[in-house]
Amino acid sequence: MKIAIIDCGTNTFNLLIRSQEENRTLFNTKIPVRLAEDADDELRISDAAMERAMAALKSHRETALEWQAEALYVVATAAVRTAPNGPDLVARAESELGIRINVITGDTEARLIYEGVQQGIEFKEAPTLIMDIGGGSTEFILLRDQKPVWQASFPIGSSVMLNRFRPADPIQKEEIDAIDDYLDEKLISLKEACGKEFPRVLIGSSGSFDTLAQMCAENFKTSRFEEDETSYTFSMHEYMQISKKMLESTFEERLNTPGMIPMRADMIVMACIEINFIIKRFGIRLLQQCNYALKEGLYYALENEAEQWQRSSL
Repeated sequence: MKIAIIDCGTNTFNLLIRSQEENRTLFNTKIPVRLAEDADDELRISDAAMERAMAALKSHRETALEWQAEALYVVATAAVRTAPNGPDLVARAESELGIRINVITGDTEARLIYEGVQQGIEFKEAPTLIMDIGGGSTEFILLRDQKPVWQASFPIGSSVMLNRFRPADPIQKEEIDAIDDYLDEKLISLKEACGKEFPRVLIGSSGSFDTLAQMCAENFKTSRFEEDETSYTFSMHEYMQISKKMLESTFEERLNTPGMIPMRADMIVMACIEINFIIKRFGIRLLQQCNYALKEGLYYALENEAEQWQRSSL
């Protein structure tokens, strides 16, 4: 059986098609949507973003049909669950495309991210923190003895933070300090949890971490980032050099950095600030990237809980 999964994130709508019989990925792609772009103070999805979302859903559904997928599961995260008109997108998707969207909570999002990451990377024995920076939210999962002991979702995704702070280009030191203060205030429960476990390993799932891994590989040539591999281990020195470059560069300079994915040239600044905050705050010694995230987590979770999820007909 071929299963298609669409993850409707704040920045991108991601499509995964896997074969259950062969237990392998057949197709994997994403479409930039930017649901938070031009959102008002109430985080309402703009008309233009709504149309981009519908077009992406239609395209992904057509791709799933081309691959002869037999089941389609669709989840939506921060932007749809927080926007006052998020239900309008859900209703349009079902009425116009026959797509039933499962709008998930931040807690469920974190659980599925863990389920995905554990399929793509071998956890260390040391206490480990998983971090997934989305457009609307950032999820953290704390592991002890390779098992989750704490998890939470915070509304500090890269798009949300960019809209909140609207920094100069390049960003100024006082702006970075203000963002660090904001993170210090928002992440109190994370600091309390990590204060008991002392994580030294940070695993970043998908998104901005993919871009940072690609840039490290292409700019330093000491290691290779292979898209068909499920994980990448950073040299901490190389990551710090790339992060420093991102924070000191203009948008155009970031855009022209080898390995940069164009749609992330603005948001990578906020991602680096968040990652740096975690590295410095908890004394992280090992930084890894994992290609697997929420959509892979849902695929594996379906084995035991398919009846809990709305399925769309194809």
